[in-house]
Amino acid sequence: MTAPAPSGTGFDGLTGAPPAGVRTIPPESGSSATRLVLVRHGEAVCNTTGVCGGPRGCSGLTEMGAAQVAQLRDRLMATGELSGAALYASVLPRAVETASIVAGALAAPGEGAPEVRADCGLCELHPGEADGLTWGEYAARFDPPDWDVDPDTPLAPGAESWTTFVARASGALEDVAARHPGGLVVVATHAGVIEASMLAFLPIAGGRDGARLGLRTRHASLTTWEVDGGSWRLLGYNDGAHGLVGAGAPGRSPQQA
Repeated sequence: MTAPAPSGTGFDGLTGAPPAGVRTIPPESGSSATRLVLVRHGEAVCNTTGVCGGPRGCSGLTEMGAAQVAQLRDRLMATGELSGAALYASVLPRAVETASIVAGALAAPGEGAPEVRADCGLCELHPGEADGLTWGEYAARFDPPDWDVDPDTPLAPGAESWTTFVARASGALEDVAARHPGGLVVVATHAGVIEASMLAFLPIAGGRDGARLGLRTRHASLTTWEVDGGSWRLLGYNDGAHGLVGAGAPGRSPQQA
């Protein structure tokens, strides 16, 4: 005779499914789950000129950056994979431009493109007095922090620290997900915000307390989360298959911002 499973294991011997405590692939979520797709903006002028790109320093996408996002738009138009999504963006021009380019590919059948809802909470780290400076000017004027040693030190006067940024950005993503229970949402945002989502919502030691991952998030790539009952599950990171052919010029790196 087979011994009964201990109570609370979630094991159903009739289905043949593994007990919940040892299951490696969870069951599918229900209709209440929200899918949140984070799109990193295309290459920006501030990325290529070495300028700290806050509200003053950001002047939008480069020609290459717009082309990168157009490749993503064409993919989404062909597949319809994000049809019917709500659309958010940070208030920085490089993110707003990215959202505007992909918007038409998110339209539900028979409907127009979704409105872009700009939210400052979805911005890259607020740079304070560093905004608009070249990184050389910044280093000459201020004492750059080492966030691997002290993540609570602000970037510059009036700026966020790494820990305050992670808290603000992840909180903004939680707010967006809560507004769309069971829905599909696309967010045009930044590499730092994508890293903040990993630190806040994955079981990473010190994730909200100053850990950093050193991710190389590609321009115009997709990172997809499923949010259900307050639990976040990562479904995909750095999906840039639409840009694999001719995507990057030699010598260019996917700088954060």
